[in-house]
Amino acid sequence: MEASEAMRVNRALNKMSKLYREAKARKLAALGLHPGQDVLLWILAQEPDGMTVSQLAARLGIEPPTATRSLARLEKGGWFRREPVPSDRRQVRIVVTDAGHELLPGIERAWAELAEETMGDAGTEQREITLVTLERANDRLRGLVGDEVLAQE
Repeated sequence: MEASEAMRVNRALNKMSKLYREAKARKLAALGLHPGQDVLLWILAQEPDGMTVSQLAARLGIEPPTATRSLARLEKGGWFRREPVPSDRRQVRIVVTDAGHELLPGIERAWAELAEETMGDAGTEQREITLVTLERANDRLRGLVGDEVLAQE
């Protein structure tokens, strides 16, 4: 790849990353959430009986202490409750409350709006090419750095 093309790729990806994160942050702020909290809450809500912090961390691909910190930031919203695990007094299950479940349509709407706004008037074929290209690029980058970078979000 020529230097000018490499610079163009780097500039476009850096700019997109920053702009996408900021646009997502603004949409989530309207719901009282920060980027990353949306995914955490959505994943928790998929388990009606809740899950332990360790299970949540594994599902997110992060370490349990990171999940604990993320939950602490979310806790004041009243979107989940902690319940003791009867078979293991050391653990608690994190269960999404009704208030948390009420946020889910807003989260999904924010994701859909952001995807639509990002892709704009691109046709079906252009969208598919873009998605396949981005997914392949993500796979190559994951091979270079692993999944731990995603856990820092």
